[in-house]
Amino acid sequence: MTTQPDLSPPPTAFMQAAGLVLDKIESSHVSGWIDLGSEHHQPWGLVHGGVYTTAIETAASVGASTAAQEHGLVAVGVNNNTNFLRSMEKGRVTVDARAIQQGRTQQLWEVRVTDGRDRLIATGQVRLQNITHRA
Repeated sequence: MTTQPDLSPPPTAFMQAAGLVLDKIESSHVSGWIDLGSEHHQPWGLVHGGVYTTAIETAASVGASTAAQEHGLVAVGVNNNTNFLRSMEKGRVTVDARAIQQGRTQQLWEVRVTDGRDRLIATGQVRLQNITHRA
């Protein structure tokens, strides 16, 4: 029997710094949130775009790997296209990832990052490749 990897983000210093908390993980939908603050800032006092890119990649990868796990595979990102639409200094954002297409070898996910007033802060698409997991 092959042991499947834990699909939740590992508690690395990088993931802890990003602050993404996932509260729903399904094979075609993942959601969560980040409480943004000064620890997420770039030098000019705004949230660094890498925080959004990380959240988008992570949410899509966790969902895609949940779907791939059903076939004994994991999913790895091959392209992440993130658009930054509105700047923020602090506050909670919601991360909502949904599968657009889930095929035998690849998946495409769309992720929306919104603020507390449901304004779009960032959006992204992540293409992932389904591969055999090697521990």
